[in-house]
Amino acid sequence: MSDDGIVMLAWSDYVGVTRCRAVPSDQYTERLETGLGWAVAGQALTPFADIAPNPWGPMLEVRQVPDPAARFTVDIWPDAPALDFVMCDSRTPDGELWDCCARGFLRTALDDLRDEAGVELLAAFEHEFTVLPRADVAPPFSLAAMREQAQLTHDIARALTAAGLTPETVEPEYGYSQYEVTVAPARGLAAADNAIATREIIRECARRLGVQASFSPKPFLDGPGNGAHVHFSFVAADGSNATYDPTHESGASALARSFIAGVVRHMPAMCALVAPSPVSYYRLGPHHWSCGYASFGVQNREAAIRICPSTSRDAGAQARGFNLELRPPDPTASPYLVLGALIRAGLEGVRAGLELPPACTTDPAELTDDERSSMGIVPLPASLEEAIAVFLADDKAVGWMPDTMRDSYLDVKRMEQSLADVETDEENVARYRKAY
Repeated sequence: MSDDGIVMLAWSDYVGVTRCRAVPSDQYTERLETGLGWAVAGQALTPFADIAPNPWGPMLEVRQVPDPAARFTVDIWPDAPALDFVMCDSRTPDGELWDCCARGFLRTALDDLRDEAGVELLAAFEHEFTVLPRADVAPPFSLAAMREQAQLTHDIARALTAAGLTPETVEPEYGYSQYEVTVAPARGLAAADNAIATREIIRECARRLGVQASFSPKPFLDGPGNGAHVHFSFVAADGSNATYDPTHESGASALARSFIAGVVRHMPAMCALVAPSPVSYYRLGPHHWSCGYASFGVQNREAAIRICPSTSRDAGAQARGFNLELRPPDPTASPYLVLGALIRAGLEGVRAGLELPPACTTDPAELTDDERSSMGIVPLPASLEEAIAVFLADDKAVGWMPDTMRDSYLDVKRMEQSLADVETDEENVARYRKAY
């Protein structure tokens, strides 16, 4: 690896933006212990040139300390320097995790999952994005759409591989100039690190070709939204899939059944963390295949959380491939906060020994109010403002974050909402289209 470039020390903040500071490559090893300083008030940045009211002021700082296991390097462009960055933990000057570190939020949730349930999280995100300028030509899901961006999709697969990731699919999506990329699942923190790296590598590949990859959840009012669905399962100490139980009619283990029930119960509150921008709610809603209700289903893409059984006829492959999917998240949320919130909600169900909710076998929006009520299906919030209110009213969810993190996070979200309130719908989607 060359020592004549720069390494970016990177972190994902409250609004899912990857911030960074850089050092010369030959000084990287010197930064592994103490990292670089960063004013804590920077955590109050919105996706735009605005900073929310915060408790910190100009004096305090944290150290952005790199994790060598989360370094990603792509050097495939003869006309551009290598893309070289490493994800960081935000630590106090005495070396402790900062209580407002998004990566730390996930780290502590993973520790609790391991301690309380005896399993590790295995997860992967689906990355939907729109290429700008949009070409309203090739039909959805078509080979023509792939060839419309042949160089970009080729470069994405090549760059992800160069970075040490394993691309699994690169495919055209439902919208004009919309694509989806997935990489192989990873355990624990690496699942979120890989998600951040994948998005930044896709953006870089687009940049090199003079276009832009936008991950906004609703880049255009007249088109489909971009989601960031999460597929996940649990790994037992012996390496087996602790999510699977072939003796139960659902195929889900007792742990998974209680976990699903916790997620469904706290799904409305989770939206403040996993669908956390004003434009998230242009995407999230009934009949969008993104879910508008807190519901559970088997292979039901309008359910907020669903079981995805393996299609293999081999018993071993069935056990390995069985997984769950969480559908409300979008790319304006930090992957650390998404997975942390998922674990927190699921653990509430495990602690309470909740039973698996009835599986919804149709679009929940097509049920009557009485039918939804009998199944415990409730609407998801219809706006960020409503999501914040629901989060604060959930006596479990409100305690998932340290107090300072929760309050400062919500202050940032309230500022995003206030900025959106003075804009038209078209102006809002244009702002987020550019920012993400």
